[in-house]
Formats: sequence, structure tokens, C-alpha cells
Amino acid sequence: MEARDIIKRPVITERSSELLAEKKYTFEVDTRATKTQVKNAIEEIFEVSVANVNVMNYKGKKKRVGRYTGLTNKRRKAIVTLTAESKEIELFEM
Repeated sequence: MEARDIIKRPVITERSSELLAEKKYTFEVDTRATKTQVKNAIEEIFEVSVANVNVMNYKGKKKRVGRYTGLTNKRRKAIVTLTAESKEIELFEM
């Protein structure tokens, strides 16, 4: 998998904004990506040094349209912690 295929989009929420002070950045990643692949992709794309990666899996929610039921897509979210010496990611500057 290419680095740009692993990282889908940044997650901007109130909690993720609070984590920016601790150099923790939140991304939605491919559901098949491992922690090591996420770490390598972040280091390659943003040219930073990653200390730790935490990953959370989310199941798809049940949704219904009329009498037809289905599921939304499952998701995977990664919280990436940068090293103290590493520069910040400009994408999240507010």
C-alpha cells in the first residue's frame, strides 16, 4: 500500500484539537493498515518523527432506508504522537 492510500483524512474534533498541545494528531486511516504502516506513512508524507501510534476500530452503524437495512462503512482512526524534537504538522495549525 502507498503512503497516500493509508492516510485518508485528518480528524478535526474538539478532543483532537485538545490533543494538539501534546503533539498528538488524529487521522482516519485505511482499515487494513497496521500501526507500523501508519507510522511510516506519516513520517514519509509530513517529514516528521513519530514516537507512538494508537489505533481504534469503529464498526459500521445500522442504517435504514424505508424497509431496507444496511450498514455504514467501518472506520479506523489513528492517534499519532510525535517526538519532542519533531516539528509540528502544518495541516493542523489553527
